Amino acid sequence: QVRLVESGGGLVQAGGSLRLSCVASGRAFTYYNSAWFRQAPGLEREFVARIRLSDGRTYYADSVKGRFTISGDNAKNTLYLQMNSLKPEDTAVYYCAFSTRDYVPDDKAYNDWGQGTQVTVSS
Repeated sequence: QVRLVESGGGLVQAGGSLRLSCVASGRAFTYYNSAWFRQAPGLEREFVARIRLSDGRTYYADSVKGRFTISGDNAKNTLYLQMNSLKPEDTAVYYCAFSTRDYVPDDKAYNDWGQGTQVTVSS
């Protein structure tokens, strides 16, 4: 069983920055995609960013494009999310997720999930 542990969340003022990390440990699978999702209170979980592990191509939700950057360090088995120019509407629990599938149309395509890290942005 793979274990994913997120860290780096916290409280930050609007306009500030945070960097989330997700460390993978345990049994190794062949993952094709890794991603960040978030869920705000009372709302459904939503896609934030994805990185295709075969070539490093990245994809972003429109709401974070130009502000967030997803990246990975294979040597450290770590996924990152650099979040700049944070807004109060970015407040949510952020989850990392990994998929053994090449085609990942939604969150159901992801096999393994972290426990989440809280990000709170004050106005």
